[in-house]
Amino acid sequence: MRERSMRIESASVEVLKIPVGDAYQAAGRPVDANWHVLARVRTSDGVEGVGYIVQPRGDFMRTIASGAAELAEHLVGMDVRDTEAAWQSLARRANWVGPGGLLHWSLAPLDIAIWDALGKTLGQPIFRMLGCYCHKVVAYASDRMWYSVPVDDLQKSIREYTDAGYDGVKLRLSHTAPAAEQAERVRHAKDAAGPDVTVMVDATEGWSYTQAVEAGRVLQEAGAGWLEDPIDHQDYIGLGKLRDMFDMPVTGGEHYYTLAQTRECLEARALDVIILDLARVGGITPWRKMAALGEAYNVPVCGHVVPEVHVHLLASVPVGDMVEYMPRSTEILQNMPEPSGGMMAPLDAPGHGLMLDEGAVTRFRL
Repeated sequence: MRERSMRIESASVEVLKIPVGDAYQAAGRPVDANWHVLARVRTSDGVEGVGYIVQPRGDFMRTIASGAAELAEHLVGMDVRDTEAAWQSLARRANWVGPGGLLHWSLAPLDIAIWDALGKTLGQPIFRMLGCYCHKVVAYASDRMWYSVPVDDLQKSIREYTDAGYDGVKLRLSHTAPAAEQAERVRHAKDAAGPDVTVMVDATEGWSYTQAVEAGRVLQEAGAGWLEDPIDHQDYIGLGKLRDMFDMPVTGGEHYYTLAQTRECLEARALDVIILDLARVGGITPWRKMAALGEAYNVPVCGHVVPEVHVHLLASVPVGDMVEYMPRSTEILQNMPEPSGGMMAPLDAPGHGLMLDEGAVTRFRL
């Protein structure tokens, strides 16, 4: 039997801008659209793999797309089975602007597309190719709970999430509002959520250490059960002190780009849970290494947004903790997976299993 060709014949990159239904404020910035850098790789026997990154800001997204397109030229002729070789080859080619930063953002959509093409070629979903530890992952709700949202609307969203079976909901906090005001918001959230649902809070690195101590105490008293990104991610000593101070877990990590940063954080025992961002780490290939570090230090691992892809990765590792359900790509997909009863399953189809709505891609293409 003739072996199928697994060589990459072509690759392309495009930018999409998808308007959001209701504009909001996130980390102090207005959000009116979700921006995507979408990559495709095609093998010589016609298999197409798709990968994308998404950001609620347009700054530098065209620059990232340009970088990804330039790197994509060097994938032609490579074997889709050689995921590590492909990642390392592209990273070395542009290592003068890395590690991390624009290099990783440019690598990520290509790397995801290669893994998707590999799964389609082999007829296997990504979570199985990576080992398959479980078939479902706990999901928590993370959308429509911004600090700019009025309390009545916040409580309405939380009730909808709890009725849908979520055991956790995550609020964003203000960088500048008094601690007492933020604690009152948590109490309103807890009233809507009920006693069995964890109210999680995310400060998006907006506080000083002193602010975090003050706010953390009153937030915990108000019922918060998770404190994410209270201070700068590079302040391992400060994070460690906060971790020792509170009963609720102190979490973060979405701003780490490299294995070295992740290792340093874990060695410092700075976080109870480490959250990995698929775009910042540079795609699936390095993500699995960082998750292995979490396992080595007995620290649970979560994914930052992009739940439709992260669920594959979290289901493949023993330390996979929770998937953050904040879908930002529903408009360009025919089959965005959704949690059921507070659990989310990866699509059991070749690659990541996601199917693009090509008409929508055309409408949102810049």
